[in-house]
Amino acid sequence: MKIKEIIVVEGRDDTARIKLAVDADTIETNGSAIGDHVIKQVRLAQETRGVIILTDPDFPGEKIRKTISEAVPGCKHAFLPKHLAKPKNKRGIGVEHASIESIRACLQNVHEEMEDQPSEIAAEDLIHAGLIGGSAAKRRRERLGDILKIGYTNGKQLQKRLQMFQITKSDFMSALDDVLREEQNE
Repeated sequence: MKIKEIIVVEGRDDTARIKLAVDADTIETNGSAIGDHVIKQVRLAQETRGVIILTDPDFPGEKIRKTISEAVPGCKHAFLPKHLAKPKNKRGIGVEHASIESIRACLQNVHEEMEDQPSEIAAEDLIHAGLIGGSAAKRRRERLGDILKIGYTNGKQLQKRLQMFQITKSDFMSALDDVLREEQNE
């Protein structure tokens, strides 16, 4: 599988894993303290080939994603669910631990930023769905993010991410139904 866009990852272990899964070029941020030279590389990549951001599903990875996204608008995003980024019998979490199949799957479900459009999903919808507040909210947001392939986000950022990736109310409701059905079957 050949990827036209350049994939932004955190480090060389991520690059090595990506290259086992797909034929693609990468830019490595080498941590969450992203220098101007990296932003310039990403900006040039966005102008010439496009960019897909694929960072670890943890706080530093989200920080990197947000920093790049704010500095270079219009990037595409691929999300790897936490449970697919954990190594077997080891500590840590990251793209470098994901299976080849998981990497390919997340790169086939890329989302493009679209912040200019109003969201179909209101904050009240999120509260009513139990995605903000309550003991099950975090787990529900985590599963919703996995199902919609938009990654995990806290309650404050969920509506923004749904808007950014233009998740329709229909798709949102369908994913929410899946989450609630899973809860009933536990």
